Order: sequence, then C-alpha cells, then structure tokens
Amino acid sequence: MQDIAARLPFQVVLAGKAHPRDEEGKALIRAVHVQAEALRGAVPLVFLPGYDMGLAKHLVAGADVWLNTPLPPLEASGTSGMKAALNGALNLSVLDGWWVEAWEEGVTGWAIGTSSTRSPEEHARDLYDTLERLVLPLLHGDPSRRAWMMREAIGRIGARFSSQRMMRRYAAEAYLR
Repeated sequence: MQDIAARLPFQVVLAGKAHPRDEEGKALIRAVHVQAEALRGAVPLVFLPGYDMGLAKHLVAGADVWLNTPLPPLEASGTSGMKAALNGALNLSVLDGWWVEAWEEGVTGWAIGTSSTRSPEEHARDLYDTLERLVLPLLHGDPSRRAWMMREAIGRIGARFSSQRMMRRYAAEAYLR
C-alpha cells in the first residue's frame, strides 16, 4: 500500500464501535490501530471511535470513496454506502448485499473481486489493484469523469435504494416468511 500511496497519495478515515461483548470486534479495532501505526508517514490513516449516527452523518457527507469490505455473505442492508452515494461518494465494495444490485463498474463505483472471490487474501489483492489502476487515477487526474460518476451514482442509486425499500424487503423476504 505504501508503494501506491507514494505515487498516488490518499488518506483513510475509518470509524467503528464494537459491542461490549464482541471480543473479535475489539481485536479487529486493535489490529487497525497497529496497522495505522505501521503506515505512519506513508498513508495518513485515522480511526474515529464511537461510531454512531452523528458521526456517520459527517462521514457519508465528506467521503470521496466509500470502502465497504464485509465478509460475504454476511453484509446486511448496506445503508451507509447508499447514504454515501446520495452525497456523491463512489462505492468500492465486495459483491455482497445491496452492492450486487447497485454496482455498475466504472459508473456507480467499483467491485472488489468477483462473486467467486472467497478468501480475504484475494479480496486484498483485488482491492489494491483496483485502487491503483482505477480509483486513485480517477481521483488524481480525471475530474470530469469523476463528476460524471458522482452524478451517475447519485441518480442511479438514489432512484432505486432507500430505507423504505429496505424495510419493505426485510418485512416481505425475511421477517414475514
């Protein structure tokens, strides 16, 4: 990642909060802090603790790219990515949950891997490759294409995805079965 950042600088802002009894989640947050320290000086990376609706409001309104890396097939509704898109952020995510429906490569954002990508190592390789070949060159050098993609993401995602649709689908497909 340092090689990529040296040629195409970027910063990473992460936020999260583990449930008090989620030991695995707490360990993951500790691992993020270790990685942030290892990248110090090469990639600006900050972790914002206490993720909640107030913090989310600022993040979805200020992100250029919304990175989502759930473990397939465990993605929930994906409303944070939807909200980010409505604010002009481009999504970069594994093909799981809502992104399978909303993803149009190079139009609404980018996929990490394919529907058959399974291992975390495969996802990581594809993430770095996509950042280096597609995402960062767009952010650094093609403002008109970037603006077009932002408009497409807002229009295409905003027209199809909403909390009302999500709740209707949850009720019909999960809760009332």
